[in-house]
Amino acid sequence: MADTTLRLGIPKGSLQDSTIQLFAHSGFNIYTSSRSYYPTIDDPEIECTLIRAQEMARYVAHGALDAGLTGQDWIAEHHAATGDEVVDVADLVYSKQSFRKVRWVLAAPEDSKYRTPQDLAGATIATELVRVTEAYFERLDIPVKVEFSWGATEVKPPLLADAIVEATETGSTLRANRLRIIDTVIESNPQLIANPAALDDAWKRTKIDDIALLLRAAIEAQGRVGLMLNVRRADLDAVLGLLPALHDPTVAPLSDGAWVAVSTIIEESSVRELIPKLKATRAEGIVEFPLNKIVL
Repeated sequence: MADTTLRLGIPKGSLQDSTIQLFAHSGFNIYTSSRSYYPTIDDPEIECTLIRAQEMARYVAHGALDAGLTGQDWIAEHHAATGDEVVDVADLVYSKQSFRKVRWVLAAPEDSKYRTPQDLAGATIATELVRVTEAYFERLDIPVKVEFSWGATEVKPPLLADAIVEATETGSTLRANRLRIIDTVIESNPQLIANPAALDDAWKRTKIDDIALLLRAAIEAQGRVGLMLNVRRADLDAVLGLLPALHDPTVAPLSDGAWVAVSTIIEESSVRELIPKLKATRAEGIVEFPLNKIVL
């Protein structure tokens, strides 16, 4: 009998809430409990497990999970350590604070002598991303000692390490700890990854591809809204001249032949300036509405 259950890993930790929110916008409601590592989901064909993002690639590669979400950073770290392969199904730009990539940066104290990676020859670097950091310095042919950091990496320099490699979205935590960014080691954003054997199963491949489609559609909708309005044909060109759009706006005739309905998708940040301008061109019945998904 064919296996019609997809074992899906949800990243526990900093990405957990934003991942669950993304799934909600995609149409999947995931419910967690502080006492369980097995969230429930309103899809009987999916079984969820909370796994630390750092370990996700290992469990997907070994087949304990069919698919999961984790960062490019931890995929690269696992591959460098083991050589294990997973399949990148979807590139999903979201993070715990924003919909942009996370950077792992090389940083040193502001008042230190370290200004370039070359200045760190012979230095000690603290990081959780050990193997990727080692590979970075090897590419630059700079001899350093890379030590694993269990956390609170920003406080290690200068007493416990000369510099660090740490993940940042805004750089605010590094600045608060008087650290200066020297270089970017790797950029990372979440990926939906799958076990190769799972993708060889027709049912699981379809299920994974469907999830990927809906997750990408939810990300496309972030920061965008729909806009509908009515306008006289005589004023249509003026309205269309104001409207940015994902593609050309949709224009449909109304029962009154002198009027048309216009609908479009725009950036939410532009709405407050756009609506008064539309009203000034004699547009009427202007309606703004939220979007959950945009399938391109």
